[in-house]
Amino acid sequence: MNHFLDINTTDAAALRSMIDNARSMKEARAGLPKGTPDADQPLANHMVALIFEKPSTRTRVSFDVGVRQMGGQTMVLSGSEMQLGHGETIADTARVLSRYVDLIMIRTFEEATLHEMAEYASVPVINGLTNRTHPCQIMADILTFEEHRGPIKGKKVVWSGDGNNVFASFAQAAGQFGFDLTFTGPPPLDPEMVFVEEARAKGVKVEIERDPRKAVEGADLVVTDTWVSMHDPQSAKERRHNQLRGYQVNAALMSHARPDALFMHCLPAHRDDEATSEVMDGPHSVIFDEAENRLHAQKAVMRWCLEK
Repeated sequence: MNHFLDINTTDAAALRSMIDNARSMKEARAGLPKGTPDADQPLANHMVALIFEKPSTRTRVSFDVGVRQMGGQTMVLSGSEMQLGHGETIADTARVLSRYVDLIMIRTFEEATLHEMAEYASVPVINGLTNRTHPCQIMADILTFEEHRGPIKGKKVVWSGDGNNVFASFAQAAGQFGFDLTFTGPPPLDPEMVFVEEARAKGVKVEIERDPRKAVEGADLVVTDTWVSMHDPQSAKERRHNQLRGYQVNAALMSHARPDALFMHCLPAHRDDEATSEVMDGPHSVIFDEAENRLHAQKAVMRWCLEK
């Protein structure tokens, strides 16, 4: 069964086919009204469960629209409605849902919840985000980079800020797609070294550089993410701002990257915190192409999961 749980657990050739398929589907829709169905309907007569323990804008809308464009139907379920893992076990929930739907996407907190869902479901499961990884976002990011600059293999990607779940999936992608990756941020917010070492074992360069200006030298892509979560207490927000202020992506920092470097942010953003509006709205930025490409990349992921 084709679960899409993480980039490092998905075959590299399959990942490449998904990126190429996403680009083809996007090109086929060029100029069409947003509500126009795809020419082929691979999800016709299919029901997809979209489970959100964590709230979402882009993930919810992009998956919902993608399913509908491909002819399927969605059932959107919140964590409070399901009380996932509170009362009925996750395993039993997975077994029951598998009797009703053809595909499950889950956006949750704990990685263990995702893996238990996949272990006991008899339909494919997609990781819409966990506290540890965010593979669908990085598939959209790879698609976006290659639309603008061609193959990402051999390029230099720099992450500035917190070594969070999005960085973790970038590290996994570095090993699978063959690009180099540099993390720049304060030591308390370093990524899990298991992600770094795994990528290095696949022959790519993954570095940690404390000086952000030195880190972005020669960068083809500079990426950041929000410094704080909506769930963080005020004290934690203040501490993170103090830790990360020197890693803001601004025009001065971008000037040290390649002249044609791209800038990405998975959104939502706190403008003029992790990145300035000057950069977000400037010539390097592809953040709204990146947001759109969640739709196309995830459609390709769903087709792969269902062998369509």
